Amino acid sequence: MFPGGKVETGDRSPGADEQDDARRAGARETSEEVGLSITGPMPALSRWQPPREAPVRIRTWFFLAEAPDAPLSPSPGEVADVAWVTPSEALRRHAAGEWMLYPPTWMTLHGLSRFASARDALDAAGTAEMFATRIERTEAGTVFAWGSLRLETGALPWRLVDIDRTG
Repeated sequence: MFPGGKVETGDRSPGADEQDDARRAGARETSEEVGLSITGPMPALSRWQPPREAPVRIRTWFFLAEAPDAPLSPSPGEVADVAWVTPSEALRRHAAGEWMLYPPTWMTLHGLSRFASARDALDAAGTAEMFATRIERTEAGTVFAWGSLRLETGALPWRLVDIDRTG
């Protein structure tokens, strides 16, 4: 589940850092958008810095959390549809053109797809990975780049290339 929103005044805490404020915003947005109250740990998974070309540059944080055993209650004004699927299934739907994912979400799902369960992902959570996005234009289309990783998005399915490993 990827609730979205921004850090609001009520999410900020004196002396807290950006990550803690974003974590509170994520829990609040999850409650507002799908009616789930996150009470357990929410380790930070990643932080995304948008490219210089973006008209609005807002950092995005991704956190992991165990879903409470409660029914979803989607907000009609914010949620068009809900579905619990594995990361691999979400990537398959994107590759088939059934779903549209943004590069940070695609990359997050790609990274999570290596885990057999949500519990395995939570148990492996460590320090948040930081991504500063660069955009490259190629004959094959737009490439989003982070360090040696290049996400080729000119056609479906998208392709992730690690130039350090492929030369």
